[in-house]
Amino acid sequence: MRKLTYFVGTTIDGFIAAPNGAFDFFMPYVTEDFAPTLFTEYPETVVTPARAAVGIAEAPNKLFDTVLMGRGTYEPNVPAGFANPYAHLRQIVFSRTLTTSPDPAVEITAEDPLSTVRRLKQEDGLGIWLCGGAKLAGRLLPEIDELIIKQYPVVAGSGIPLFTTEFAPREFTLTGSRVFERGNLLLSYARTSPSPDARDARDASAAG
Repeated sequence: MRKLTYFVGTTIDGFIAAPNGAFDFFMPYVTEDFAPTLFTEYPETVVTPARAAVGIAEAPNKLFDTVLMGRGTYEPNVPAGFANPYAHLRQIVFSRTLTTSPDPAVEITAEDPLSTVRRLKQEDGLGIWLCGGAKLAGRLLPEIDELIIKQYPVVAGSGIPLFTTEFAPREFTLTGSRVFERGNLLLSYARTSPSPDARDARDASAAG
């Protein structure tokens, strides 16, 4: 079964962007030892227009063949001329208000994200990358199998958090960690606690 991975950058205090959605304050920490690691190990997460500039224009997808975004993550790309930001991936944008896709390569859907992901997981292919944002991540938390966190050595104080959802603790196990020259970390986690649906099914079985 395919995995859903939330691969995202964050501050020490857990914000993926400024209150206005900007994340350029992360750029000083994309250092000479960190950037090549991302380009080599996660080439599909580099936007298509930038791939040639960093020498990975022809790099094959290694981990993912599908990317999921909320409207807030996708739409700022459009005025900048990047309506098809990940042309090397299947792109799905979840929105109830954006009804027409600015580019035919980008699929806009108002379908329930959980239902969509559960269907995608049954298909053949590589993994599914959750690009953002916080509300979509919160909706999909029960189906997130893996977290890959680029943690930068900066405290934002406020902004857009990793997740926006109700209080419902879920356990993840640290499976890898690396430290880079500016102090940024690359952390990977695997889900260890069952999703609420699986837990409910287990409890019902035990009760029966």
